[in-house]
Amino acid sequence: MTRPLKDQEAQALLQAGTVARLGCVSDGEAYVVPINYVFDAGFVFSHSLPGKKVDALRTHPRACLQIDQIESDTEWRSVIAYGTYEEIHSPVERGAILNKLLSRFPRLTPVEAVAVHDAAAPETVVFRLRVDAITGVAED
Repeated sequence: MTRPLKDQEAQALLQAGTVARLGCVSDGEAYVVPINYVFDAGFVFSHSLPGKKVDALRTHPRACLQIDQIESDTEWRSVIAYGTYEEIHSPVERGAILNKLLSRFPRLTPVEAVAVHDAAAPETVVFRLRVDAITGVAED
């Protein structure tokens, strides 16, 4: 039987997760992609190469992030965090966020891998979602 997650449970799941599905709107259609992220102080932090996801978020900044913890078909938890996209331009803030991400994900991600192989790679887009609501449900 499913049950709603308490606020503390939902935030703990969001805090513990590393891969989520980012939902946004691109050309009038739902667009969902996996991202690595860090949740801290009410913000989801991530980064990306320029492309469809970033274009969509710049056009329609409302987005959501969905995270699962699945033990079995009848034992799982799921959270959706709703928020607003904010691109980070300050070099100091960008550095701090990238350091948070790289300390959590010490291996190269696709963004850094492109930079390693192509010195003229596009600039990394650093962004956050200002989370204003979190909902969650569990079956256990």
